[in-house]
Amino acid sequence: MGQDQDPIQQKYATEINPESARRHLSILASAEYEGRGTGELGGEKAAAYIAAEFKRLGLTAPVEGSYFQPVKLVRTRFDVKEFAIAGQSFRNGKDFYFVGGGPETHIQAKDIVFIGYGISEDKYDDLKGIDIEGKVVLVLSEGEPKDSKGNSLITGTDTPSDWATSNTKRLQNITSKKPELIIAVSNTLKESLARFGYRLTQPRIALDEGKSQVTHTAPVVTIGKDMANLLFAKTGTSVDKLSAKIDATQKSQSGVYKVDLNTSFGSKTEPFTSNNVLGYLEGTGLKDELLVITAHYDHEGNQNGVIFFGADDNGSGTTGVLEIARAFAKAKSEGHGPRRSILFMAVTAEEKGLLGSNYYSRHPVFPLENTVVNLNTDMIGRIDDKHLNGNHNYVHAIGSDKLSSELKAINEKANATYTQLELDYMYDDPKDPMRIYYRSDQYNFAKHGIPVIFYFSGLHPDYHTPADTVDKIHFELLCKRARLAFHTAWEIANRDQRLVVDSNKE
Repeated sequence: MGQDQDPIQQKYATEINPESARRHLSILASAEYEGRGTGELGGEKAAAYIAAEFKRLGLTAPVEGSYFQPVKLVRTRFDVKEFAIAGQSFRNGKDFYFVGGGPETHIQAKDIVFIGYGISEDKYDDLKGIDIEGKVVLVLSEGEPKDSKGNSLITGTDTPSDWATSNTKRLQNITSKKPELIIAVSNTLKESLARFGYRLTQPRIALDEGKSQVTHTAPVVTIGKDMANLLFAKTGTSVDKLSAKIDATQKSQSGVYKVDLNTSFGSKTEPFTSNNVLGYLEGTGLKDELLVITAHYDHEGNQNGVIFFGADDNGSGTTGVLEIARAFAKAKSEGHGPRRSILFMAVTAEEKGLLGSNYYSRHPVFPLENTVVNLNTDMIGRIDDKHLNGNHNYVHAIGSDKLSSELKAINEKANATYTQLELDYMYDDPKDPMRIYYRSDQYNFAKHGIPVIFYFSGLHPDYHTPADTVDKIHFELLCKRARLAFHTAWEIANRDQRLVVDSNKE
């Protein structure tokens, strides 16, 4: 074991134990809590459970006497009432998918403008001399025109142009010309619907900024080749014939085609609230300074009758916060409370875009300038693919030196002394393609100049699937990772000097 252990600190660290952790997580990730969806009953049950636990531990309710900070959100449902081609009806999320916003709109189209690949270049232009404002347009959403050798007409080589490789370029080009509706023909529709179909039809959740959420860009409906050919049925052509003709002539085949299309769609926005859950432990001599220890308690909820349990993401981190809170509460009750105050916070709507922590950072209950650190636990209960065949005794400690050189040193010393985990810094690489540092709640503290550590055990095949269940959690490791956060918090809460903010490695 480490050389200079503090027996008092060590005593309270052992309060963080696998039996207690298992009790919490078995409830939070149970079928009864239905995946803790934001704005769903299961999410509210989880918030109530955490608040009851904070109360039982004797933590103060800091939001005007409540443990709940209501986060004002809006839910925008995009509803496709009808989508019919030649009298045949199709269903959003099953036969096609629709991305849009704005007020209820009804379109009865007798003709549409075919605009090829939606490309505008000197060498090849699908939109030259064509006015599509207020019209329904049909675009091929993949690929680009080729010459007889199979080279891109735009680049002149076998390297595709950015029209073909960018996900957004052709849509931005078309949208800028203000059509009423964009119909995109995709060869990968079946795969997209299988992967995202349910999600694509779900309401969007955002912070309620008090202004209307209506967007005025043209809605996009993505259909497969079969539906596109049905649309062209009267005209004697097809998608394949048109794209073959573009390649054969090396010219755009844009033009107006007679169709029979009937559709109604539009957005409805409703406000609702979901709670951050806050428990406050007052410090002694330096009580105006604050540590914030966070985890998000929400997950993906119940989707079409399938529960996304979210045991690791982030039942594990929430359990970690409850365990750390119990250790500090017991220390305080026995006369060993921290010098600085600690706010334990379980935040909502992380899965919707870090919304709960964003809301707290804009409406802090304690001044941000007095907040010395945020330690965040998000997914601390599993072994990731990288470590599966190697050392299981590890944790990713992300962002520890981005704003404070001292913080990384304190965390490393706490680890060497008490927990002896392998500290993996792979996600601190500024070139990390996953951008993990920006994807959990600590980022909403870091962007205000508050030093942070994000404790994370990494991604695994059950991430964001219904298979993220309690039976796969390593409770001994979960507790060890939570103990590291506890020891680091103990040092920061009790040292004479406030943590320095002396670097910016963003």
